[in-house]
Amino acid sequence: MKPLLTDYDERELADLPVICDQPPYRVRQLHKWLISGADFDEMTDLPKQLRARLEETYSATGARIIKVARSSDGTEKYLYSLNDGSLVEGVLMTYKYGRTLCVSTQVGCRMGCAFCASGRDGLFRNLSCGEMLGELTAANARAGDKRVGNVVLMGSGEPLDNYENVTKFIRRLSESGIVGQRSVSLSTCGLTDKVRALADDGFSVTLCLSLHSPFDDRRVKIMPTARRYKVADIMDAARYYFNASGRRVIVEYAMMRGFNTRDEDARELRRLTADFPCHINLIPLNDTDSGLKGVTTKEAHAFLDRLTALGASATIRRSLGEDIEGACGQLKRRYTENSLTEDKTDHND
Repeated sequence: MKPLLTDYDERELADLPVICDQPPYRVRQLHKWLISGADFDEMTDLPKQLRARLEETYSATGARIIKVARSSDGTEKYLYSLNDGSLVEGVLMTYKYGRTLCVSTQVGCRMGCAFCASGRDGLFRNLSCGEMLGELTAANARAGDKRVGNVVLMGSGEPLDNYENVTKFIRRLSESGIVGQRSVSLSTCGLTDKVRALADDGFSVTLCLSLHSPFDDRRVKIMPTARRYKVADIMDAARYYFNASGRRVIVEYAMMRGFNTRDEDARELRRLTADFPCHINLIPLNDTDSGLKGVTTKEAHAFLDRLTALGASATIRRSLGEDIEGACGQLKRRYTENSLTEDKTDHND
């Protein structure tokens, strides 16, 4: 497989043998094309000879959309094919303030969370910076003028398990003027050393903690990482990140019937989030055939009322894409299991 040019920033491109003899403006032109998602034949202001040399050695794009599912609420779910044939998913959500793309950071995942479809087969490999950028540029190519303004690293994979590539991607977004760090959210199941590294490395993304239970003995039943990463240590790392970045931390909490919506859960969740700015994002659980049951709308609002009565900042997250199986891993699994033979394009256009 050819190296991917979008894995290189502008400074790194200038050092590549195939282009280092070119004037600096050629490097700027190439970089501009790459971050727009263009392939070599679209780079019309570059000499044909240079384009041919580049194409002989490199790939220009890291991800292409091969299937689209559209929701009645306007949400679009994408199945991407990477250059080695691996499949990942992304979700484009439309809000009043603009468009948000949910980006995958790994092919599969090794965290093993019981409620997540994307990790059922374990981790295959990490995505590179250029492949993640390819997810975004492919979505922008479909969007036209209505480009993505916010990125959430909440697709398949644990972003902090792919720390080097994910942080390079975040920097590339901001340095290239695509999406600023304050418009990027990163969801983690609580790899505390990497949360602290984010703080030490000066990042200002929104940190989202995938908590789902305030008690270690219950959390470990649905999240194997809880054996290593304890709730108290995760919250200490989150506090450390807030003190370094000044950014409010989001606690993600998927409500599961009979498991984590008791009065004692509300009280402990409030205690954990009381001493620094946290917002609790209550999530209606998506059905992923995991055996875990979500709560009714009435039960969800009852739990929300308990939290707010205790003084917590909390809301119920708006569910988008439910009719297209919005949870990560579901479209990929259905596509693979059905062994679709139709042409790999957007069949819904």
